[in-house]
Amino acid sequence: MFGRHCFDDLLVAPFFAQDAKLPENVVAVPDLATAAKDATMLIFVLPHQFLNRICPQIVANCSPNAHIISLIKGIEFENNAPKLISSMISQAMGGKPCSVLMGANVANEVAKDEFCEATVGCLDVHGANLWHKCFDRPTFKINVVSDVPGVELCGALKNVVALGAGFCDGLKLGGNTKAAIVRIGLMEMKKFCALYFPSVESDTFFESCGVADLITTCYGGRNRKCAEAFVTGEHGKSWDEIEKALLNGQKLQGTITAKDVMICLKAGQDKSDDFPLFTTIHNIAFEGMKVEQIVHCHA
Repeated sequence: MFGRHCFDDLLVAPFFAQDAKLPENVVAVPDLATAAKDATMLIFVLPHQFLNRICPQIVANCSPNAHIISLIKGIEFENNAPKLISSMISQAMGGKPCSVLMGANVANEVAKDEFCEATVGCLDVHGANLWHKCFDRPTFKINVVSDVPGVELCGALKNVVALGAGFCDGLKLGGNTKAAIVRIGLMEMKKFCALYFPSVESDTFFESCGVADLITTCYGGRNRKCAEAFVTGEHGKSWDEIEKALLNGQKLQGTITAKDVMICLKAGQDKSDDFPLFTTIHNIAFEGMKVEQIVHCHA
């Protein structure tokens, strides 16, 4: 395992789950070329801003037949349209196909070995069987689908909706209001996918990566927690201050994705009016809109 922070001597996971003991077969390697040498399976879990920096070194050292999977949640923007992180990885890795894994699996609960599910999006049968064998466990159940864009976009867009859920919590609104945000958010996730990636399948939204992950994130994830703090002001007024105070070194993805989504919707013919929740969340987070407006974005 290559990582910016080496934790071999600690035998515990840094930052997010310090009570969880790491298996003996997890070895921290601070040198990327050494970690990637002859690797046949590559798992990408890092902020996507660093992909262009590290991929050339990985592809130069890994097996030419290496299988790749991404757990990265986010989207990029290119040529007036969103670009999948898996597509970025595939391109940077010399055209190797990239699968994705997303789902309702909050990291600290996974570290405690509490039961959860996840969805793998993979286009080829051999890769699907390989990743299922790699990840599926009695307490971590994997379902594999071929809809790579759908699985990946669900994992990215739910973090935007979770900001809206956190705004509701900061306002001390009840379960009815948050349920409405979740419903509207799911509808806008589906609409966004249909607009930019028409091949996305409706059934994908009923996998763990879809409605299940949306619920988990809106009720327990770090994006929800930070959005609540944004409203209360307990940990500062800026997102950077809140992230530093609450996330112990982890990164907040919902705010980044909210910006990327708005760039997509504003490009060419403005489509933001068709996405009232996404637009309201962005404007509360970055444009000074009053947070109370979160309850006026009906769809």
